[in-house]
Amino acid sequence: MGRASSSGNRVVVVGAGIGGLTAAALLARRGYAVRVFDQARVAGGCASTFKRRGFTFDVGATQVAGLEPGGIHHQIFGELELPLPAATPCDPACAVFLPGETEPIRVWRDPAAWQAERQRQFPGSEPFWQLMQTLFQPSWRFQSRQPVLPPRSPWDLWQLTQALRPDTLATVPYTFSTVGQILRQMGLAGDAHSYPSGNCRLKTFLDLQLKLYSQVSADETAVLYAATALSMSQAPQGLCHLQGSMQVLSDSLEKALVRDGGLLQLNHGVRQIHAAQGRVSGVTVEDQSTGKTWVEPADHVVANVTVQNLVQLLGDSAPRGYRRRAEALPSGSGAFVLYLGVEAAAIPADCPPHLQFLYSYDGPIAENNTLFVSVSRPGDGRAPEGRATIVASSFTNLAPWWQAGNYEAMKQTYTDGAIQRLSSYFDLRAEHLIHIEAATPRTFARFTARDQGSVGGLGMRVNTFGPFGFANRTPVAGLWLVGDCTHPGEGTAGVSYSAQTVVRQIEAF
Repeated sequence: MGRASSSGNRVVVVGAGIGGLTAAALLARRGYAVRVFDQARVAGGCASTFKRRGFTFDVGATQVAGLEPGGIHHQIFGELELPLPAATPCDPACAVFLPGETEPIRVWRDPAAWQAERQRQFPGSEPFWQLMQTLFQPSWRFQSRQPVLPPRSPWDLWQLTQALRPDTLATVPYTFSTVGQILRQMGLAGDAHSYPSGNCRLKTFLDLQLKLYSQVSADETAVLYAATALSMSQAPQGLCHLQGSMQVLSDSLEKALVRDGGLLQLNHGVRQIHAAQGRVSGVTVEDQSTGKTWVEPADHVVANVTVQNLVQLLGDSAPRGYRRRAEALPSGSGAFVLYLGVEAAAIPADCPPHLQFLYSYDGPIAENNTLFVSVSRPGDGRAPEGRATIVASSFTNLAPWWQAGNYEAMKQTYTDGAIQRLSSYFDLRAEHLIHIEAATPRTFARFTARDQGSVGGLGMRVNTFGPFGFANRTPVAGLWLVGDCTHPGEGTAGVSYSAQTVVRQIEAF
């Protein structure tokens, strides 16, 4: 293993989410002097866990991609010489219930089974799904060649050029297209009067699934992003349910970081990133236990934060154009999450590990009208024998949670509403409920320090995806951005890929 030179090898990583920990572990493996600071008491960010009354709850992320041979986590764990975490494939990846329907749409892992399912559920839609496959295959091969998007230096551009092949040209005509536009061109978008039948079932299903992956509906999601997001559930790729909890990922990365000489300091918040003459010089760190602050010098700073947080940390050192672009972004998504510890009797027989419910065609895909639900498996380490965990999340607008006159009453209303809606599928009588806890954007702001408690990145619109997104290489030399605000987007696989890209860029710096 090559070692970094003694000059320019001090790296500070701001934030111990999966993106930050991955970058830190890989850099430490390469011989860099790495220090990671996070204001939380537990590493992992939105992929961390907490324990209550014998239950282990996944905070946010509940499934992981990229464990298959050639997948991003397979690559990273191999380089770090770590065993892959124990996991079981999610099959189906998700069971989606549309309003008034008792038979779900099952997103099977087997490609043939999924094709049969979608043809049965959405007659006449196969041209759309075939287009997704046509775009996915070259996109996946392109991504596997490790392009840097968007390029911001001659080295970045060279990496991008090296990843291009003739088959990549098949995706070019769709660079500026959204899923909604494609559906309308194919006559598959339906109309406002076709609920609950007709092509609006397809559009609604896509709205639900893409909101999970891209943070925005089909009308706004870049079709090149959707082609990958909608195909990742099928073999040879696929989503997995980790044994133990999502914390296994961060625990393994932390182990590698420490083994290779890195340092992780939790309960230590970074208050400012220092830059002069367009070059990063260090960060101001606060020990939250003592209130002591100091300046930690650095040759490189890797920021595992939102782009809005990054601008705030730079203060007056933030380049004006960069600041303006960040401030012009649409408001991010928030999440209301309900954590239930229950008796196993509350769970229906043959319950899939992941479910998605839309309760009314008339309401938005937010504010408890839709719930994405993850259910623990017997023996998976999340609940004592004879019990289970249910984690149900709904997208929510950020502003009302910060403007609420009676925050606790609002939180209780959302909790009661979510339990009532879940009771149509789960048996949530009082005798089956052992623990009830909820998180709001205020909760996520407190524990993750993300701007306003937002989750899930920028939203994969055309103007924020791929060549039009925020680069890992910022306008400040030596300052790098990783996480779900950068290519290729949210999820543990996406942020891990962004970390791998930054490590390559730092080595070539």
